Amino acid sequence: MKTFCGRANPTTGALDWVEASEEYDYHQEIARSCYADMLHDHDRNIKYYEGIRAAVRRVKARGERVVVLDIGTGTGLLSMMAVTAGADRCYAVEVFKPMAEAAQTIVKKNGFSDKIKIINKHSTDVTVGEDGDMQEKANVLITELFDTELIGEGALPSYEHAHLHLVQAGCEAVPHRATVYAQLVESELLWSWTQLQPLQVGEGEGEGQRGARLLPPPALTRCAGAHSVCDIQLSQVHPGSFTALSPVCTMFRVDFSKPVSTSPQSHSSHFLVESSGRAQVVLSWWDLHMDPEGHIVCSMAPSWTYQDPSSAPWRDHWMQSVYFLPAERSVTAGEELSLTVCHDDYSLWFSVQPRSFQTEAPPPRPCCTCQAHLIWNRPRFGELNDRRRTESFVSALRSVLTEDSVCLSVSDGSLLPVFAHALGAKKVFALENSRMSKQVVQQFLESNSMSGGVDLLEIRPEQLSSKELGGEQISVLMAEPYFSTSLLPWHSLFFWYCRTALSGLLKPGATVLPGSASLHLLGVQFQDLWRIRAPCGTCEGFDVSPMDHMVQHSLDFRESREAEPHPLWEYPCRALTDPSPVMTFDFTQCLPQQPVSSQGSLPFIRDGRCHGVALWMEYQLTKDIRVSAGLNGPISEQGACQWTRHRKQGVYFLRTPWESSGDGSASLTYSLTFQPQTGDISVDFGVSSE
Repeated sequence: MKTFCGRANPTTGALDWVEASEEYDYHQEIARSCYADMLHDHDRNIKYYEGIRAAVRRVKARGERVVVLDIGTGTGLLSMMAVTAGADRCYAVEVFKPMAEAAQTIVKKNGFSDKIKIINKHSTDVTVGEDGDMQEKANVLITELFDTELIGEGALPSYEHAHLHLVQAGCEAVPHRATVYAQLVESELLWSWTQLQPLQVGEGEGEGQRGARLLPPPALTRCAGAHSVCDIQLSQVHPGSFTALSPVCTMFRVDFSKPVSTSPQSHSSHFLVESSGRAQVVLSWWDLHMDPEGHIVCSMAPSWTYQDPSSAPWRDHWMQSVYFLPAERSVTAGEELSLTVCHDDYSLWFSVQPRSFQTEAPPPRPCCTCQAHLIWNRPRFGELNDRRRTESFVSALRSVLTEDSVCLSVSDGSLLPVFAHALGAKKVFALENSRMSKQVVQQFLESNSMSGGVDLLEIRPEQLSSKELGGEQISVLMAEPYFSTSLLPWHSLFFWYCRTALSGLLKPGATVLPGSASLHLLGVQFQDLWRIRAPCGTCEGFDVSPMDHMVQHSLDFRESREAEPHPLWEYPCRALTDPSPVMTFDFTQCLPQQPVSSQGSLPFIRDGRCHGVALWMEYQLTKDIRVSAGLNGPISEQGACQWTRHRKQGVYFLRTPWESSGDGSASLTYSLTFQPQTGDISVDFGVSSE
């Protein structure tokens, strides 16, 4: 059955009514899942297998029949491990129907249907009894319910329910326990992801110079920030980017073999400050002990904690967490402090206080009160704090603005209109997509004594008329462009649609900034990211190929294969071709009526395995000033790439990786078509060889 669904188009800004199968969301979830990543995580798999074998041995040593409850079974892998280890019966619970069906197929294919029962329910709905889902309570509890924060997928409520209703007292658990670690650091880089720093706009000195030092609103500097965790590949944050103020502290442990509580809790760790500085950020990760003795450990620690960083296992389904303190505070080497972590059912938050400071009430969960953290995500804060990027926009604006300039800004929650006013534009207007973003920019203006300097209009571009502009004609139309709805690089072409809608309000010869954008691409070999899309085939001796077929079917379910967004600074890759612009979009002209296509090829100039293609946008602000949303430095001789941390790039995975000899005998071929009516860019890549 197919239905019509309304979906906001991030490129055109329109609400598109599209015909979609009722299975569309299932396929989207499967296609974007990390199931393949988990199956390729050999360290995780082997540690689970060792823990399961040990748990089964302990139960058998007691002379008991081994009954396993596997919550969140996914492919059924852990249940098959349990049966192979000697379990007599397994109840495998999976709430996601397509996944449960895949598990059923995989279990049957491997010959375990007589001992493994797949239950397509949430574990808290599972019943025990003669007519229940389980005929008896389990004495071995196996779970994989964890996320980057450990408890974010509802592990605690599931464990609490299981111990009350589904497992025997004194059951074995795999994993046996989890330990959460944290380290207090000072980091200008990471702190720039939550607090706006003062901005210098122009020189502000000398005859004819206009400019100002812009300060963030007091409401923002006092705000505790967004509550949501910042989960990243912390291994890609170089230790030189932060100063450790504390040792790595053990914050708390959860013993999964005993009843677990979902009641809010707090835990403190006391330490002596190792280095004077500003306490700003807490880095956190956890590990799993698969056995009671702690001999089998699966660790999420970042690679720079290892003696040999290259030996650290890579995984994307479990990363590390960054938490921002509600306010930074100065600390002195040798000072005694307490680092406190609080958690509810699903999330953690941290605070720091002198050890002598005792309070019965745990610190409250941080909550954004300034609204800025609700409209700007962490990468956006980093982008606004990027001095080099700000200087590029200020220089570009200074080169086009005059005392008679009437400016219109089209970006979400942008500071460009503030810059234009500070640089002396006659009149500045800004279109905002929401009341909240309008209020945040208004706060910024007020805190810098610029009230009334910018007319903030909460109106769509096609609805704007000369009346709202006070009869003025726009001489400078500007954008970063940044839009909160953008996912893929070319979604920022929404600016082109805005520019076209506003063409009747532009003064003849008006400046459009940026004047153009170009789409660039590069053939790459990923160090690890390829794992999330690579078929697995067999995993620890079990045939999981039905899972590969299901993922591939979901990828093929869409009309055409698509690129997907990834922050490539977190995922190292090597360039196997030269980077190249493949499409240019001229913003000085209105949107074309006909599709725009580009075909070509890029020779492979380095040896390696080409897993896919990286795509990004670059913006030509003026003739001499360009801003990249992708590569932000030269590619090394070996092919190492430097990517901006502020924007995600597009990644297209080749269906079959290509082994490049690097002698130029083979080329990456591309065919791209931009459809102005829909805003889509269809992409197709292949390899041609002589």
